[in-house]
Amino acid sequence: MNPIYLDHNASTPIAPEVAAVMEPLLREAFGNPSSGHWAGAPAKAALAAARSQVAALLGCGADEVVFTSGGSEANNLALNGLFFRRQGQPSHVIATRIEHPAVLAPCRFLESLGVRVTLVPVDGAGRVDPDDIRRAMGRDTFLISVMHANNEVGTIQPLAEIGKIAREHGVLFHTDAAQSVGKIATRVDELGVDLLSVAGHKLYAPKGVGALYIRRGVEIEPLIHGAAHENGRRAGTESVLLAAALGKACEIAAPMLAMPEVRNLRDLFWDRLKSAFGAGIVLNGHPSHRLPNTLNVSFVGRVGGEILAWIPQVAASTGSACHSGAVTLSPVLAAMGVSRNVGMGAIRFSLGRATTEAEIDAVVAALTQALS
Repeated sequence: MNPIYLDHNASTPIAPEVAAVMEPLLREAFGNPSSGHWAGAPAKAALAAARSQVAALLGCGADEVVFTSGGSEANNLALNGLFFRRQGQPSHVIATRIEHPAVLAPCRFLESLGVRVTLVPVDGAGRVDPDDIRRAMGRDTFLISVMHANNEVGTIQPLAEIGKIAREHGVLFHTDAAQSVGKIATRVDELGVDLLSVAGHKLYAPKGVGALYIRRGVEIEPLIHGAAHENGRRAGTESVLLAAALGKACEIAAPMLAMPEVRNLRDLFWDRLKSAFGAGIVLNGHPSHRLPNTLNVSFVGRVGGEILAWIPQVAASTGSACHSGAVTLSPVLAAMGVSRNVGMGAIRFSLGRATTEAEIDAVVAALTQALS
């Protein structure tokens, strides 16, 4: 069997159109985009075009887009930047138990600085109840941070409902949309968010670039200090190469949102797995409110890592970790209340634009042979 890549939620290949935009920039537009002379003009124009492309996908103004080094920096800039701007005031942050470490770790950091943090639960499908957010609100709450779609099980959160609650209480609302941008609609006004994080390598752009949408009027403290780049929100000469790549990736993603072909292939994959393994396999995550490319399944009574080791040609991710012979359940699955007997057999298959039905058939056949 040829190598098969089903780990697109971890990272995507660079799209050919994106590579084509990057290639000439390795030789041209070398000037500093902040320079006022002829050498800086092409770089400045390319940077502005990229910012507009990102803004078009998010449905926001170009001036509301800040380029970052990736989704982790965007999340840190949102949470820590807001806190430091209001430092000295009573502070409370609400997040969920299934956030990515790039949100949970900043929350722990803020706790060390005296911030009160509430992590609300999720149900068995990995979905948060907006009423739990409402009940967690306090007089000192200044920020709610809820991921748009979970990276492991793909469950999509009811952001519009949560955004309404945030507005009712005058609280800012951030979402980590690293997994959803480029796969489903992420229009900021429809979602009701004030800040939104983007990770380039999740939508066919290179690693090392991302963006943070910051609604006009929202003030943050920069985490990187220096000159007044990015409208004073992130110091450092911008990488025109990476910004242009992210911009192009956003442009080509726009007409592909909802990924109907990929969704159909994912559903076919699930049907064939159920036919092959019956009661020995279960779905993790919401059956319908889920990313179109994501299929997280558990092989009951098995260990996901061991299964993947038996089919090394298949690149996928497991929801459990093995340390010194002991299997540790994924924190996301644990928060969903998945039992150890089920959760330890979890594998996340995340399809991409180029995944084929022949590849799905080959994976099902390999799994059938490995588990027979």
